Amino acid sequence: MKFPAIDSAKHKKILKISLPAAFNSLLDMLQVITDLIMVGTISAIAVASVGLGLQALMSIFAILTLLQVGTNALISRFYGAKRMNQGSLALATLLRFALYFSVFMVPIWYFGANAFYGWMGVSSEVVLLGTSYVSILSIMIPFIMLKYVFVTALNATGDTTTPMYVKIVSIVLNVFLNYVLIFGHFGFEAMGVAGAAWATVTVNILELLVYVWLYAKGKTPFKPLWYFSKNLLDRALKVGLPATYERVLTVSSFMLFTAIIADYSTETLAGYQIGLRIEGLAFMPGIGFTITAMALMGQGLGAKKPEQSYEDVLLVLKYAVGLMFFLSFFMIFTPEWIVSFFTNDTKTIEEASLYLQIVGLSQIPLAFNFVLSGALRGAGDSKRTLRINFTSLWLVRIIPAFVLSWYFGDIMWVYIAMITDTFVKAFFLWRAFVKGEWKKIKV
Repeated sequence: MKFPAIDSAKHKKILKISLPAAFNSLLDMLQVITDLIMVGTISAIAVASVGLGLQALMSIFAILTLLQVGTNALISRFYGAKRMNQGSLALATLLRFALYFSVFMVPIWYFGANAFYGWMGVSSEVVLLGTSYVSILSIMIPFIMLKYVFVTALNATGDTTTPMYVKIVSIVLNVFLNYVLIFGHFGFEAMGVAGAAWATVTVNILELLVYVWLYAKGKTPFKPLWYFSKNLLDRALKVGLPATYERVLTVSSFMLFTAIIADYSTETLAGYQIGLRIEGLAFMPGIGFTITAMALMGQGLGAKKPEQSYEDVLLVLKYAVGLMFFLSFFMIFTPEWIVSFFTNDTKTIEEASLYLQIVGLSQIPLAFNFVLSGALRGAGDSKRTLRINFTSLWLVRIIPAFVLSWYFGDIMWVYIAMITDTFVKAFFLWRAFVKGEWKKIKV
């Protein structure tokens, strides 16, 4: 792959956005992993219940995809075109939409948690702990959705540093609250898995309050408004809805994939959940570069400089590939050592290590998936990413995983189907990006 020559100023510009975004995404995953590490000292059942609960709430992130893609597509273009009055109106519109929509999400997850765990076919102990965990987490849905709009809006203008500082304080507080509420310190009773949930809820509420304060005090590029523009919402939904459908289908597919794994044993499921979170340490920085690709793509198109967008995305991709290639070595060659930080259960360590060694082989195409899908969404080409992701997920991952699991009865073949899907998607996303039809899309 040949990258165009780019001057040092452009490298600095991209790194200035990418590094804080990558670090912030890494901190997001560390915040999740903190819960798993700390409940991992309780039992494999606790790990499985928390891991599945976090996966269940991925449906919330499907809605966040709508907010992220819609917010970025509008605001990055307004920022690139130097039309920040429109950018401020877009932010106000999307904040109100997020608030209204979140009201419907809370009861769905509060009352539906038990049904989800029952559907996954896990043990009664996992159902009991997991239901309590998800029911508590559902309280934070309005706060996390509003916070996500603020973060995405700042990222779209190239300000990834402010969210990073907020997240640094947040993760320190999260560890402290976990220590207090999970194990019972400073006069609090030991709440176990429920304590981890209450710590997460508290931290997300406080994060939103910080962003509201910055917004109200005029410390962001946006004017504080409470207006609503149906036209801007329609434009955001036009781009964001296909990305949301894609995310919902992906989450549903992952749940089916997890159901295949859960059929093996609690230790296999716990190992998969731990491996998934550790892998997140590698691909969360990749998501940070995805955020940069989305922002720079929109800014370049807003300034009517599509070739600049193309070159910027290629450079972001180069950094993402280099970082994830480096991290893959740890996943392949030292998995047991890494997993031992999460659990001391021998069988769970074995299962998680197998997962990490296999997915370590797919980190480079995963970097392509993150950056190029983000870039295409930033250009408004979210229907194409929907088609690619949906087709590959079902034809290359889910259906083959069911067949291979039934035929061989070995979890390794299930994981092989998973990484094959990663390679296939990378190929088609690269072809779509190079073809350049995204340059003609209007948002």
